[in-house]
Amino acid sequence: MILFRKFRVLILMVFLIACTMHIMIDLLPKLEKRAAGSNSGGGDCTCANSPSEEPRNWAKQRARSAADPGWPNKHTLRILQDFSNEPNSNLTSQSLEKVPVNGDKAEPFKRVKAVAPGPESQRNLIKDASGGKQPAQGAGRLSALYEHPLYKTELPPLTDDDTLFNVNADIRFYPKTAGNQEWHNDGNEEEEEAYSPTREVAAESYPNWLRFHLGVSRYELYSRHSPVVEALLKNLQTQRITSVAMKSGGTQLKLIMTFQNYGQALFKPMKQTREQETPPDFFYFSDFERHNAEIAAFHLDRILDFRRVPPVAGRLVNMTREIRDVTRDKKLWRTFFISPANNVCFYGECSYYCSTEHALCGKPDQIEGSLAAFLPDLSLAKRKTWRNPWRRSYHKRKKAEWEVDPDYCDEVKQTPPYDHGTRLLDIMDMTIFDFLMGNMDRHHYETFEKFGNETFIIHLDNGRGFGKHSHDEMSILVPLSQCCRVRRSTYLRLQLLAKEEYRLSSLMEESLVRDRLAPVLIGPHLQALDRRLRLVLDVLAECVDKEGLATVVEDDLEPRPAGPFHQVPGAR
Repeated sequence: MILFRKFRVLILMVFLIACTMHIMIDLLPKLEKRAAGSNSGGGDCTCANSPSEEPRNWAKQRARSAADPGWPNKHTLRILQDFSNEPNSNLTSQSLEKVPVNGDKAEPFKRVKAVAPGPESQRNLIKDASGGKQPAQGAGRLSALYEHPLYKTELPPLTDDDTLFNVNADIRFYPKTAGNQEWHNDGNEEEEEAYSPTREVAAESYPNWLRFHLGVSRYELYSRHSPVVEALLKNLQTQRITSVAMKSGGTQLKLIMTFQNYGQALFKPMKQTREQETPPDFFYFSDFERHNAEIAAFHLDRILDFRRVPPVAGRLVNMTREIRDVTRDKKLWRTFFISPANNVCFYGECSYYCSTEHALCGKPDQIEGSLAAFLPDLSLAKRKTWRNPWRRSYHKRKKAEWEVDPDYCDEVKQTPPYDHGTRLLDIMDMTIFDFLMGNMDRHHYETFEKFGNETFIIHLDNGRGFGKHSHDEMSILVPLSQCCRVRRSTYLRLQLLAKEEYRLSSLMEESLVRDRLAPVLIGPHLQALDRRLRLVLDVLAECVDKEGLATVVEDDLEPRPAGPFHQVPGAR
């Protein structure tokens, strides 16, 4: 009996010791991070696109001083090793040698079957992407397109009611109010001086993300030749990432990234190579979201002169330094592991494709992704979400009403807000935009609440475009064929982009070459754009033959007075 009691006491002591050790291991990362913060001065710069050491060397690097926050602590290493030994670890990863860098820029990793280029070829690729032998900013078909009269039409004079924000000249921006009281000095004295939390910033010196927000109007997200957009695209590619968190909701993993200037962007990581098409047995609602589709959608939207997609840029992200080491999201942090191929992987939490079998793996810890600039916060500029009248059923067997009723558009035209104003014409623009991309996933859309029904549709969430270059999904064009309505400006621009000197595929190729992840689209996707453009014009030609040009085409190129939009022809 005494031996039995001693045995129970011994078991209890072992259990208490194990619990104590587990608690100490959990607290160790925070203590090391605090010690690192007190011992280091300004902190090392974790510049974008600088590849870290190979994951297989992490075990050796643990022996470094605890004051070095760039290397994983014991707790991190234990979790990574535990995951890498699981039978469900990603077995499809392929290791790749460390990418050579040129300054602070790193050329994107080549696709699955490509061989990593040497330093010389890498430098040439970077030079080409920034303008080397490619058409310069002020030359080529793209600049000729923007000189065309169709791309020089003027908007009505803007009143206070036509701008999203009314900013007085004496307003000052205080970065401290952004919610982050810590200021991260990355060694750039001019930028530190410009955005120092202890100093007021003049309106003309606002960060580019804020200037983008201030430029939103009733008619467009940004003006045609806005220098702010180009500067913002550069910021998305180069600004230091200070924090990362998972975006709630949605079917697939997306990350919210915050930059040193307090701007934010939505990061969609690479899930498929450029050459992969959507499997034929996939439903549209279970398709992958592609990072390059988000990038290409922004450029296509700008070439069509809609300017309704927020700026998007491609970026090669260091998963270790720019995601794992800066995130405070424990749920995200715990999903990191090292694959059997010694690549850093993570999978996060979401409805689809968030498991070790569908993990996102770097090469070895670099991953491509798209960064879409955030729109103004909903607390400052509310947006209204609308159900798309031509929304699909999102069911394996059922069909939507518009798929079985050829007169469905007549009902839509009698329903607010499609019975007046330009909303129906906006839907037609969005339909053409989606068809050119092959995007079947447009279930809702948003508008800015301040402008009521007299404003444009924001073209958000385009990741399921450019999935199949070998197939043209004609059902996307049903709204256009049923309603037979289009803006004159849209109609003329489509005809212009079908001409050889302004060929859409060539313009897209020239525009996309400026992105750091160029080539963003492979040749077959570019050729599909020209083919689909001809199909759109064929549908419009049939409409004109059936109903007449005056009925189909709404003339929006006449001087437009300020105030309510024109009535849609045929709407009752």
